[in-house]
Amino acid sequence: MGEKITLSVIKADIGSLAGHHKVHPDTMLAATRVLADAKKNGLLIDYYVTAVGDDLQLIMTHKKGTDNKEIHGTAWNAFEEAAKVAKDLGLYAAGQDLLSSSFSGNVRGMGPGVAEMEFNERPAEPIVVFMADKTEPGAFNLPLYKIFADPFNTAGLVIDPRMHDGFIFTVLDVYEGKAIDFNIPQDLYDLLALIGTPSRYVVKFVHRKDGEIASVISSERLSLIAGKYIGKDDPVMIVRAQSGFPALGEILEPFSFPHLVEGWMRGSHTGPLMPVGIKDAKMTRFDGPPRVAALGFNIKNGNLIGPSDLFDDVAYDETRRQAQIIAEYMRRHGPFMPHRLGPEDMEYTTLPDVLKKLEKRFRPFELGYKPKLRHELEEL
Repeated sequence: MGEKITLSVIKADIGSLAGHHKVHPDTMLAATRVLADAKKNGLLIDYYVTAVGDDLQLIMTHKKGTDNKEIHGTAWNAFEEAAKVAKDLGLYAAGQDLLSSSFSGNVRGMGPGVAEMEFNERPAEPIVVFMADKTEPGAFNLPLYKIFADPFNTAGLVIDPRMHDGFIFTVLDVYEGKAIDFNIPQDLYDLLALIGTPSRYVVKFVHRKDGEIASVISSERLSLIAGKYIGKDDPVMIVRAQSGFPALGEILEPFSFPHLVEGWMRGSHTGPLMPVGIKDAKMTRFDGPPRVAALGFNIKNGNLIGPSDLFDDVAYDETRRQAQIIAEYMRRHGPFMPHRLGPEDMEYTTLPDVLKKLEKRFRPFELGYKPKLRHELEEL
């Protein structure tokens, strides 16, 4: 086994061009300068700066482990410098995801999304970094199920002895701050009972049965941190590939289906997740539709070799066409469900401010029965 390396992917919306559209290159340059200094000073081994939609993405390698104060402080400084440029340029929502005026040792709970993993580097260490915009962390639940639990997607679960025993999924209840581990395939149906509700139950980690990390997903929910809607969560995910993990093609295959996710305009709508290359990772129609980009790297002695823009490929043209058709269909619903989210999810959007104005206009009405509300029965 090689030396222990940490891969950190930290993202934030620090302001964007022409509304919630795309990151300005000058803000990316400001962040790059901060990471370049950190590499020069020996804190980082390597880094790569990119953007998906209105989110600035920092991909970093180092030997400091996860949740390290110096690494998170460097990312925070990079976002602050980028936000300063955004403000100088008059970009929209400058500093939006920076929910604190000062760094307190860890960016978790301060707005940015974080996915980090520490591992012993293999002789060949291929990894994929997924970055989504205009959606929530639970948007990765379905692809993760397919990658690590569905033999119809991942043939290696059947024919590769290194994966045949399955994987362990760690699922978070983001409302209650609880976690539960599922041993797959034994606990498969129990896993699906939870992660089919992606707005509340989010896959956070996937491990091999020997404890080796396979995948990690950012789980920060901005509305739950701030108590109100200030922007969608726009998650990131790292997946290790090959040699005891799913092959690259098995990791990418679930995204050939543009499944429905929550987010889109004002975080209040349902739409298809469209896989795109970085050049097309910009938000337009109805501030979307929700998009996901994927960069493939090899890591050698901590250095990032690559990337390859994995969805910038004609193989996903049909998926994008299907996503366009689905987007057209959903948009025709206008303000009606299922395009607009259900009432539970709308509580953390701007809708409650509208409903509050209507409260005094309601009057009693005899239904002919007394509704038996489930939460009231549970309180008795």
